[in-house]
Amino acid sequence: MAAETDTVWAIDIGNSSLKALYLSTERGVVEVIGFDNIRHGKILSGDGVTDAEREELVALTLRKFVNKYDLSMDEIIISVPSQNSFARFVNLPPVEEKRIPEMVKFEAVQQIPFGISDVQWDWQLMSEPDSPEIKVGIFAIKNEVVNAALEHFSREDIQIGYVQMAPMALYNYLMHDRPDLATSDKQATVILNVGADNTDLVVCTKSAVWQRCILIGGNSFTRAISDAFRLNFEKAEKLKRTAPVSKYARQIFQAMKPVFTDLGSEVQRSLGFYNNSNPDTKITRIIALGGGTKLRGLLKYLQQTLQIPVERPDSFKRLGMGPGVSPAKFHENVSGFGVVYGLALQGLGVARIESNLLPSSVARSMAWASKGKYFIAAACILLAVSLMCFGRNGLDRMNHSKGSPVRAKISSILGTIDKGNKELDDVIRKGDESAAIIEKESEPFKYREMIPSLYEIIIAALPNEKNNPKQAGLYQAFAAGDVKGIQDIPRKERKQIFITNMETFFSSDLATAQFGGADMFRKSRGMSGAGGEEYEGMEEYGMMEMEGMGGYGEYYPGGMYGMGGQPGEEKLPGFIVTIGGYSPYGKITELMDPYGAEDNQEKWGVVTRLLHLDDFVDGNSPFEVYKKTDPNQFSIDMGEVNRDEEMPVGIGVTDIRYRPMPPGSAKEDGAEWILVDPMTKETISEVAEWEENGSKKLDRRGVQLFTINDHWFVLNIKFLWRDAPESVKEKAPELPAYMRGRPAPSATTGSTGTK
Repeated sequence: MAAETDTVWAIDIGNSSLKALYLSTERGVVEVIGFDNIRHGKILSGDGVTDAEREELVALTLRKFVNKYDLSMDEIIISVPSQNSFARFVNLPPVEEKRIPEMVKFEAVQQIPFGISDVQWDWQLMSEPDSPEIKVGIFAIKNEVVNAALEHFSREDIQIGYVQMAPMALYNYLMHDRPDLATSDKQATVILNVGADNTDLVVCTKSAVWQRCILIGGNSFTRAISDAFRLNFEKAEKLKRTAPVSKYARQIFQAMKPVFTDLGSEVQRSLGFYNNSNPDTKITRIIALGGGTKLRGLLKYLQQTLQIPVERPDSFKRLGMGPGVSPAKFHENVSGFGVVYGLALQGLGVARIESNLLPSSVARSMAWASKGKYFIAAACILLAVSLMCFGRNGLDRMNHSKGSPVRAKISSILGTIDKGNKELDDVIRKGDESAAIIEKESEPFKYREMIPSLYEIIIAALPNEKNNPKQAGLYQAFAAGDVKGIQDIPRKERKQIFITNMETFFSSDLATAQFGGADMFRKSRGMSGAGGEEYEGMEEYGMMEMEGMGGYGEYYPGGMYGMGGQPGEEKLPGFIVTIGGYSPYGKITELMDPYGAEDNQEKWGVVTRLLHLDDFVDGNSPFEVYKKTDPNQFSIDMGEVNRDEEMPVGIGVTDIRYRPMPPGSAKEDGAEWILVDPMTKETISEVAEWEENGSKKLDRRGVQLFTINDHWFVLNIKFLWRDAPESVKEKAPELPAYMRGRPAPSATTGSTGTK
């Protein structure tokens, strides 16, 4: 059931470490306010680790965590492993609502493969309120598993409020953070949580979960290396972690190959069983979590073996970062935090499955213990307040009788002060009138430098001689119009970004301002292609022209008018910027927003530099990127340049190429429209490949081959205006009546570019 507090600690004790996540909803959104990942002294399931030593290792790790954080005021939820657990979803016959618990208990006795007195179990109604069918989920786990997990915490005097199975926590994570992947019972997403000792396979649909524990994990790879090289477990584990850079990498991966095969076979067999049992449900994607997924080549092998897309998240999409939390450090732990994320969501009351496997006897004793300290505290406070009231009353009466002469003198002084204040108010009023006149006359000249300053910063963040000195010759040749010098570097290796569109709006409330003030996509505007007559006025292709890029009014056009924030919430002013363009570089993600480049400035991309403005520009920047981790406040779309597909306007110019034709055909019959670089005349759009005899060039599956050239991007980003004047925070100039309540129009009038 849902917690009564706005904060919760979720704890998962695994074989290699203790993972903890501290979430809060105090600011209206789910956000991280603390986290930790404390490794055990040894891997608990390693060779030679006895049961007694395993208990001592867990106790030491948990004590280190308890000494580091104050857990007394927060709800705590823990996980139990999937071994000896049970989850089943059944449809009940139509009955009255009050008879559902009775029917569920009957089903539980029939379905649970253990004695009902030997397990902790709970159930939850899974069908929608208006659904004609009654679908319930029954969840159970053996008593000894729960008791063993609770014993670690009872030694440290930690009160546990919730106990949940790890697979159900993973399901809660998916339904909250990736709801687009489980929209119906006809499509399923698989979560593969590769732990140290085993792998949890969880098949998730909109209203059901299917789980299986595969007894193969990261330690299986370690033992394979240990057997092959005759090393102890610790040395084999170290060799596994350093395998990609080891000179014996080939031999190491050869030793692990049987484990790759076994894991792939077990996963394939499990999914095959599920498909046979659920023929109407199609598995569309696999989400890989857990420390074992960091093993090089594992995800690629699974994708090739299963023929299903496999992805490992590098961030949580609907989880904000609280003050003082390092996003970079948190993202390093994302793959191992799937279970604690799902646990914490249940503790906050925003999870799909809320079953609680905490023994009822423990829950009752905890409830009375927690109430007892409140009763004592209330009695003490009441006694203290009563004594303070009596004492204060006597002291006030004594002081009042002594202060009569002083009060008379004060009254006389206050009269003199009132007279002086009236005279001062008259002078201030006249001064305010003069100041208002001066303010009105100087208003048009305030803050006019902000947008040009923002443009200079954005342009400076693009690849150039300073940011990429290795290709300084490329940028110099581009500035000089030296086509040959440009082409000395293969096109896909040129670290260049061409901006074709940029729109900028101001908003006094960034949190509610929306992107999309103007449509910068070519196809939706009905354009036949980039270039042509619409772009004949382009001059000095590749150079930034600042005219026409200011947005509506160049200062005050808020992203959306008539949309305020939450009551009492501080409004933060700033600028909403949408940038469209393209790049010839083969790996455009490395130029825009490379992953894991926070500590290596040489690998920074455009977005990384904008996130480090204080380090990137001289002096303190007046701007700061606003909530990059929130998909509602930041997004970046990328795609392949293709003349026939939707993409930003202004990319390249239209040209014709003639493909090979069969003998006897006219050359004009092979004409194809393409997009080319205006300066170098190189093809930048995706083009079909043809044989010399004019037939389509096909791959082994009979599909025509295409050559991919440049890539386009659209970056939506918000910049907080630091130390913005109060006049900006309070109000913005009035827009015309026909424009209120919708995005202000863009003033972008042409294609622009920069290197």
